Amino acid sequence: MPMDILEKYFNIKAEQSMRIGRQIRYFSNGLLYTIVSVTHVQQEALIELYEMSEHMAKHSDKKVSRFVAGKDGKYLVTHENEDYVVLQNPFYMANRNRKTGRQLARFHQRGKRLQAPIKTLNRVGEWKEYWSTRLDQMEKVWTGLIHEPPREEFDKMFMESFPYYLGLCENAIQYVTDTELDEQHQRLDYGTICHERFHEELWKGEQEIRNPFDWVLDHPSRDISEWIRDRYFKSSRTLRPDMVKFLNEYQSLSPISPFAWRLIYARLLFPLHYFVCVEEYYNTNSQSTKKQLEETLARYLRDTKDYERFLRTFFSTVGVKKSLPLVEWL
Repeated sequence: MPMDILEKYFNIKAEQSMRIGRQIRYFSNGLLYTIVSVTHVQQEALIELYEMSEHMAKHSDKKVSRFVAGKDGKYLVTHENEDYVVLQNPFYMANRNRKTGRQLARFHQRGKRLQAPIKTLNRVGEWKEYWSTRLDQMEKVWTGLIHEPPREEFDKMFMESFPYYLGLCENAIQYVTDTELDEQHQRLDYGTICHERFHEELWKGEQEIRNPFDWVLDHPSRDISEWIRDRYFKSSRTLRPDMVKFLNEYQSLSPISPFAWRLIYARLLFPLHYFVCVEEYYNTNSQSTKKQLEETLARYLRDTKDYERFLRTFFSTVGVKKSLPLVEWL
């Protein structure tokens, strides 16, 4: 069926299919094609993703996926009551000596030149509201559980741990508020094309494909902090040298301002890992997934003191010279 979409609407005859990254892609005439279902994506968001993709491609990012126009000149096609777009990438051999920090800095530099207005996917200055909404939603779930005996071990852990993470979340919101009051924006702090959740694996693999459906417009600190968060929870023991290397690579092209350092710290304060774990648990019906998430939450709770220590020593670990505030109770 996917190959039918390529041939019927785009006149592309796929020679073979291959799994690259998270998706099946189709090879034809030296190019890779990816079919993306967009039935539930807002039209305004699709237009903005197109604008961002075209901007990055025109500013010499050869790894960015570009939207393909169909035979009728339109980018959106409807097949069997489902909407699709097709993305295109050149096929090439990946660079084995990739410096992720430096690549991310260059990506952000290109993204800052974007002229097209971005509204639907703009997250600049919205962290506090977004975190507050997410916190309110989780508090309603917690309140609904505390009046009945816990049915599962996960319920018990969630009920006992939520007040602690609520406090951490409130600290993160306050830290952003203080940062906006205390620190001056610099040219380095302009909004840019970022990722919903940036991590090392996103650009790994033979093709290093950069998919616009991963993107939002935000402060560059978003990507830096999410890379650090992901690396911490994958391997906290090797975090320090990896993190210092990544940050040095990034700053070899783009220095990080005091304002940005504080936003990075605020995002690391916000317990996104905890929120994702709890939300996924209560949104899945898979018993095996529930069991995995139960083990993940148990590990987060067991290692709470280690994460507090990481937050307490963060600025000194990464070599920030300027004295920046930490959260007192840590």
